[in-house]
Amino acid sequence: MMPDFQLNAYDYNLPEHLIAQVPLKKRDESRLLVLSRKKKKMEITSFSCLLEYLPKKSLLVVNNSRVVPARLLGEKESHGRVEMVLLSPLKVLAEQARPAGVGLSVEASVLLRPSRRLKVGMTLLFPGFTATILSKGMFGQCVVRLVWEQGEFVELLNAHGEVPLPPYIRRKPEQEDAQRYQTVYASENEQGSVAAPTAGLHFSKRMQAEIVHAGHAWCELTLFVGYGTFSPIRCQDIRNHVMHAEYVKISTHAAEAIQSAVETEQPVIAVGTTSLRTIEGVMQKQGCLTPYQGWLDTYIYPGFTFKVVNGLITNFHLPRSSLLVLVSALAGRERILSAYRKAMEENMRFFSYGDAMFIEM
Repeated sequence: MMPDFQLNAYDYNLPEHLIAQVPLKKRDESRLLVLSRKKKKMEITSFSCLLEYLPKKSLLVVNNSRVVPARLLGEKESHGRVEMVLLSPLKVLAEQARPAGVGLSVEASVLLRPSRRLKVGMTLLFPGFTATILSKGMFGQCVVRLVWEQGEFVELLNAHGEVPLPPYIRRKPEQEDAQRYQTVYASENEQGSVAAPTAGLHFSKRMQAEIVHAGHAWCELTLFVGYGTFSPIRCQDIRNHVMHAEYVKISTHAAEAIQSAVETEQPVIAVGTTSLRTIEGVMQKQGCLTPYQGWLDTYIYPGFTFKVVNGLITNFHLPRSSLLVLVSALAGRERILSAYRKAMEENMRFFSYGDAMFIEM
């Protein structure tokens, strides 16, 4: 088996002190590792200098999904504590909710902790709603029936939920996280992610305006980031990995802008792996960029043919993750791992609240 397909080839040892636990004071003060395939060079600068590296008149495609406070604390009927993270997109829940007695009911995918002693048929009690376990999957994932009295379920999340910080951030959510674990362009109409599209966290409103003023175009699509984004690949041959599905939306305006860029050879820069997977996934599925709304489980690994993107802005990714495999497909596994070694030597910050990369094809 070729090294590019072996899971062990996507491992690296990261010193724990390089895992960013808090955001920097200013979004665009993050550092940026620029990896250029054309120029065959690597350099480290400030994210605020991104404009100097963007190809002229690029189209930047961002994910405008909004993180919801999807982590809730409740209890079993026996009063034992339980934690729930909502995995189903809120838009899907809103569409599928049905009257149930004096309230509303819907089936949802969730993550429950601790899950070992939870059994099918158990009803869990949370502020404003109950969750009855319908089925149990692996690693704490369950399907539950949510029942609440009135209004939209998102109102309960906003009233009682916490920001679901990634498992490698070893602290409780603070008030600052409600703002900083959210992009400045996250749409109020697109609530539903349980993890931030982290490449976008580096953009300030000022920087966004400067990019447009410099002649670049800005385009938004939506992918509701699921908790599966943190799941490692568990099969030794990465080609056998089953990708988690996520709900995506590409508007008519966005589809036309991206398709036009492809046809006119305008550089398309994906901001984040979620934007890249949405673009390339829809192109693979439809044959061209058309308006799209639905589930997508595109898995990108070495050998994948990129038909749209010319570059990617992204954070550093977990060892043995599908996201590390994705960036390796884009830039080459050895080149990516070399860049990661350089980043560690330079004490760059890793993961969600960490520094960024710009990969230019």
